[in-house]
Amino acid sequence: MTDVQRVEIEYCTRCRWLPRAAWLAQELLTTFEADLTELALKPGTGGVFVVRVNDEVVWDRREQGFPEPTEVKKAVRDRVAPGRSLGPSPP
Repeated sequence: MTDVQRVEIEYCTRCRWLPRAAWLAQELLTTFEADLTELALKPGTGGVFVVRVNDEVVWDRREQGFPEPTEVKKAVRDRVAPGRSLGPSPP
C-alpha cells in the first residue's frame, strides 16, 4: 500500500453532473476520512463520469452506468482499506 491514497472523480460539466460528483465525493470522504489523503473533482466533457483510485479506473459510467454509492465504496475500499467492513448493506 502506498502512503498516498488519492481518489479522483471526473465528471461532465456540460451534463451538469457536478452535484452528483460532489455528493459521491462527500460519501467517500465520510466513509474513508482516515484512509484518503486526497479527493479531487475533475471537470470534463463528453458525458464522462469516471472514478479513479491512484490513477486506476474503478468506475466508468460509459461501461457500468451511474454507480450506487455502495458499489463505488466497495471498489475504493478494496484498494485503500482491503478487508475493512463497510457496515450493514441496505436491503
